[in-house]
Amino acid sequence: MSLTIVRNPKESPERLIGRFNKKVQQSRVIVALKAKRYRVKPPSDRKVKSAALMRTKYRKLKEKSKFY
Repeated sequence: MSLTIVRNPKESPERLIGRFNKKVQQSRVIVALKAKRYRVKPPSDRKVKSAALMRTKYRKLKEKSKFY
């Protein structure tokens, strides 16, 4: 996960830093590092089931409201 930025001959340092920041954001390195920072416990079976039930409930409501 290394980024290499080469300075162009007539490029200012501010422009180089801006280009570097843009590359870092596009590569999503920061997002990956923040995600690895803390361990997230996997959801329990009960939470997974209740989320699935709510999802199906809201999908039915949305489908019902489509056709006035």
